[in-house]
Amino acid sequence: MSSKLPLIQPEWPAPANVRAACTTRMGGVSEPPWDSLNLGGHVDDVPQHVGVNRKRLADRLALDPGSIGWMSQVHGTGVTELPAEAVPVADASVTDRPGEVCAILTADCLPVLFCNRDGTRVAAAHAGWRGLCDGVLEAVVSRFGASGSDVMAWLGPAIGPRHFEVGPEVREAFVVKNGRASDAFSTDGARRPGHFMADIYRLARQRLEAAGVHEIYGGTLCTVADPGRFYSYRRDGRTGRMASLIWLDG
Repeated sequence: MSSKLPLIQPEWPAPANVRAACTTRMGGVSEPPWDSLNLGGHVDDVPQHVGVNRKRLADRLALDPGSIGWMSQVHGTGVTELPAEAVPVADASVTDRPGEVCAILTADCLPVLFCNRDGTRVAAAHAGWRGLCDGVLEAVVSRFGASGSDVMAWLGPAIGPRHFEVGPEVREAFVVKNGRASDAFSTDGARRPGHFMADIYRLARQRLEAAGVHEIYGGTLCTVADPGRFYSYRRDGRTGRMASLIWLDG
C-alpha cells in the first residue's frame, strides 16, 4: 500500500476480521479550499476530483469502489442496512455481509465505528450534535440484536472540547434527555455570554454507556486544532470531508 495516502487506524481490540480506517485530508487531487483528499460529493468540489479521490481510497484499502456504502447524511438518526440498492438517506449504516463497507463523511461531527465481539457485524455512525442528542448511537446499538455489552465503539476525529462553543439551547437539549450531560458542558473558554464549551466525546461516551456499551476507544483527535491533517467546517467553512470506514473481511 502507498504511504502517499495516510490513514488513521483505530486502536481497539476488534476481532482480526474487522477492518477499519479513517482518512485525513492528505493524499488526493482536490484543489483549495478542498485540498486535497476531499471525499464529499456535496461540498461544491469538482466531481471528477471527488471521483479520483474515492478511487484512490478504494485502491489504498484494496476495496472495490462499488462496495463502499456512501450515504446522503441529514443529521438524523436513520440507520440503513447494507447492501442498499440506492444511495440511502441516513446517518448510520450496519452490515453483516463481508466486503460491504460502512462509510460516513465528517468535518467536525463525530464519526463512530462499531463492531461486536464475534466479528460478525459492523456499523458506522455520523454523530453531529443533533443526531447524537436524538439517539443515532442508540439506534445503531439496537441493530446489533444483543445487549450493548457485546459491542465496542471507536470515536474518530471530531471537534474537540476547546473549540466546540454552543448556545444554551444545545446544552438544554442534552440535559433534558440525560442529566449527566451537564458534566460535558463548561463556561470555561466560552467567548460569548451564556454560551458553553461542549465535549462531544464525553456526550457520546455517556450515551453509549447508557446503551450498555462500555468498551469505548478513541476520542482524542481534534479536527479544529489540526488543520494540516483534518478538515474542519467550524474552522474553515468551505472545506472538504474525511471518511471513516469499517467492514468485515471476506
